[in-house]
Amino acid sequence: LAQVIENETRRQGDKIELIASENFVSKAVLAAQGSVLTNKYAEGYPGKR
Repeated sequence: LAQVIENETRRQGDKIELIASENFVSKAVLAAQGSVLTNKYAEGYPGKR
């Protein structure tokens, strides 16, 4: 699972995301949720997540 998360972190940093429902959450949310998998289907308005 750690390798999958590392690969996803790299993918999100290297590629453009064109799926509107997959937004980047704030660093505070990442810390609270634990990984970049939180970016999948993030909900809410930008700056209000």
